Amino acid sequence: MRALLMVLSCLACACASAASIDTLKGFLQQTMTGKARFAQIVVDKNLKQLQQATGTMQFSRPGKFRWEYEKPYEQVIVGDGTRLWVYDKDLNQVTVRKLDKALGGSPAALLAGSNEIEKAYDLTNLGSQEGLEWLEAVPKSRENAFERIRLGFGSNGLETMELRDQFGQATVIKFASFERNPKLSPEVFRFVPPKGADVITE
Repeated sequence: MRALLMVLSCLACACASAASIDTLKGFLQQTMTGKARFAQIVVDKNLKQLQQATGTMQFSRPGKFRWEYEKPYEQVIVGDGTRLWVYDKDLNQVTVRKLDKALGGSPAALLAGSNEIEKAYDLTNLGSQEGLEWLEAVPKSRENAFERIRLGFGSNGLETMELRDQFGQATVIKFASFERNPKLSPEVFRFVPPKGADVITE
């Protein structure tokens, strides 16, 4: 969950110094829906792996997304445009909060938010590395859980997000089989708590 809200969330060149920013803006302008598989790892400041997870994500801009973690634990995160639902299957517990407070300037807003990205982030191009065009987004709000976010774009669009928090931990999310502008059912972004689940409203 933290990786999503920091991302979920989101979801996918005039000169070398502007290429990555132009790519991101083009991606946001041309991509209203998206779906992909993802692999996520979390490492500490010494690069020791703390967590590893896989799953699927879908989004419909603005403000709707669904991230499903499959391994090693099952968790569903749904933004329905108004509220954020987080369901932990093992605990049979649902947490609900207002979507605007949950997202704020978080990385989820990069994929599922509006096109006005530069209102929430300072963007810097990092150039080409390891076959991807990279940019860095630094949140303007100090309330953001992350100090900076790196996004890597390749031939398939957005391929990697790297998120670093104030404690030196980094979350790396790699996307695969990304589909741009698929037709998604509205039901994907609706969540009904399972019968018998504890529901906590924040």
